[in-house]
Amino acid sequence: MSTEPSIAQFLQALPCTAQNVAELHGLLFAPWVKQQRLEFLEVEEGRVKARLPQDAEQHFLGGGICGQALMSAIDTVMSMAMLTYPRNSKGTASQNNQFLRPAAGDDLIIEAVVLKMGKHSAYGETRVSFEGSGELVVHSTSEYAF
Repeated sequence: MSTEPSIAQFLQALPCTAQNVAELHGLLFAPWVKQQRLEFLEVEEGRVKARLPQDAEQHFLGGGICGQALMSAIDTVMSMAMLTYPRNSKGTASQNNQFLRPAAGDDLIIEAVVLKMGKHSAYGETRVSFEGSGELVVHSTSEYAF
């Protein structure tokens, strides 16, 4: 008997809400994505806000969270925002990131907002900021296929 989550379990859990965000995150993502320890703070239709803690395992030589880890966290939070609608996305079609400053020192707040939900694609914007100062670290836009 397999302990792996099934697509049926995942589809039955949709849409993503504040009550089931952790369950959906657990069903959908690979173990290494879950190791980022994202903490979901707010979930509403078309919007998800999460905290990404500083973690030495995600740091690059300069001491901040590396771009690859940031892109993964951005994609994860935006995916959850897309799933606040009762539709199953086929996945990320594109992600465009502007890294504005090193992600070093403070935990990060990642806020993903769906800007347009179309019939075959959806567009969103994600802002990554330092939790304490609110300074913008990364600005990202994404497109998802449906």
